[in-house]
Order: sequence, then C-alpha cells, then structure tokens
Amino acid sequence: MKQLLVIHTGGTISMSQNEANQVTTNDVNPISSQQEMIGHYAQIDDQTPFNVPSPHMNIEYVNQLKNMIVRAEQDSRYDGYVITHGTDTLEETAFLLDLTLDVSKPVVLTGAMRSSNEIGADGLYNYISAIRVAASDDAYDKGVMVVFNDEIHTARNVTKTHTSNTDTFQSPSHGPLGIVIKTSVQFFHTPYHQHVYPSINTRLNVPLIKSYMGMPSDILHYYAEQDVDGIVIEALGQGNLPPSALPGIDACLAQEIPIVLVSRSMKGIVAPIYSYEGGGVDLEQRGVIFSNGLNGPKARLKLLVGLSNHLDNAALTTYFNS
Repeated sequence: MKQLLVIHTGGTISMSQNEANQVTTNDVNPISSQQEMIGHYAQIDDQTPFNVPSPHMNIEYVNQLKNMIVRAEQDSRYDGYVITHGTDTLEETAFLLDLTLDVSKPVVLTGAMRSSNEIGADGLYNYISAIRVAASDDAYDKGVMVVFNDEIHTARNVTKTHTSNTDTFQSPSHGPLGIVIKTSVQFFHTPYHQHVYPSINTRLNVPLIKSYMGMPSDILHYYAEQDVDGIVIEALGQGNLPPSALPGIDACLAQEIPIVLVSRSMKGIVAPIYSYEGGGVDLEQRGVIFSNGLNGPKARLKLLVGLSNHLDNAALTTYFNS
C-alpha cells in the first residue's frame, strides 16, 4: 500500500456550517474522524502546518508547503503528496507549486465547496479521490494536479469557474487531464514539462491590473513611481489596450519594470496581431511581454518566479512563451 503525506491547510473542507447558515473554521478537521475509511486507500501521515481560509493564503504559506515537500523528498519516505486547501486561491497555490517543485511523484490538491455538515458535502469524497490519484502509479510525472468532482486537472490550466457549484473547477479550452471512477484512475493526456525554478522571493511586489474601456494611465504611473518589481495586465481581447493607458505603460517600461500581458477573456491566448495604437503589435514594440494562455493570477505568479530567479527581459519572454 502506498504511503502518502497529507498536508492540511484549512478552507471549506475543514469547516462547518452553524445554525445561522454561516460557515466557520473548526479547531479539529472533520476529515480526521474518517481515518478508517481513508486507510483503505493508502497509509497516511497527516500534517497541519497552518489552518487558514483560502483568502488568507499568501506566498509565504505556499513557500512553506513547497519546503515541506522538498524536505520530505530527501528521505524518500512518501510515494506522493495530497494538500487540502480552500478553493478561492487553490489554483494559485497549485500553479506556484508546479512552477517551483521538481518532483516526479504525484502532488495533488483538493478541497470542498460545501462544508463538512452541509447537505451534499463534497469534502470527504474529493479527499478520497485525491488520495486515490496520488496513490496511482499512472500519476507520476504529471506535475501538480487538482482533483475535484471526479476530474483531474493540471495546475496550469485549471480555474475556479463558479462561486458555489461543486463542479466549479474546469480547464477551459483544454479539458481535464483524467477522471476518477469507482474502479480506477484514468488519465487521457500527458502534460508537457515546464522549466522549474526553485526560488520564491516573498518580498517581490507584482501587482495585477484589469483593463477596461477608456482605461487611464493613473494606476500605471503610480506603480512606476512605486518602482514595483513587475506588472501583469489583463488586456482586452487578443492583447490590446486603450491609447489612454499608453503613457503609463511607457512610464513603467522606462523604469525597467517588466510588464506581462494576458487576456481578460477566459479562453484563448494573447498575441501581437493588431497594429493600431495600443494594439498588440504596438505593445510588443514598446517592450511588453505576451503570456502563452495563462490567466492573470497565474501569470502574476509566473512573473514572480521568473523575477525571483533573476531572469532578464529576454529570458522572461522565453519563459512566458514556453
């Protein structure tokens, strides 16, 4: 039987609903009372380094998770890793781990949309599904994965698509990596292996900006004056910005602040296609970096990792094109 390290971090999967229909944090994780059932699938060692709601997660916490897995890998005790996590920032934690962990063993994140005592609670089911995936021989060399509602997703492609539905985690344009059924774990695809950079500088300041019709330059001028480390912009369409934002773009680039462009659209990638003022061709000529299909929060994390590992603008461009 496989031996897994399970790391609990908090979130709805560890919470309960009170009489006022408010979901609150428990001191004791309700999943811990199900050890006999869980023991049918793997030998489990549990650790709870912290217990926080998903919106409280930050880079320091994720770095702690990464270091826990790196230390566990040194003695080769475990066959895989499962992390329980709140859903609001789960995709960001998964992707940051995927960018920085050089581990061939399965690393699986899961959570719940309904707390432990709600009707139709999904936490225990998702948790057992994640354990089954982490214990699967076929789960090796798949990168960090997210298991939710019978589906397996790559950390790169998965995103939360609904505020409350249990089928919230999807991979738009790509689909799931595999599925979990009663009798087996099945994979449909093999994800590509991206370059892993191990360092995470938690002091870096990389803000995320969402573009909109008539967007002015004020926020960009502010960040230029603050000398932030990098900026990610969720641009319009295939990677375009209003002309009114261009003075701010130039001000940031003059301060050698790298700017990475993604689209605010859920599907598709940005590219230098349009050659009008503020179009993708214009932005590329000014020095803006185009990202290959990431959403804004994930591009922010990738830029943070690139800067943490001292990539210059040319190396960042290659990094985001890969």
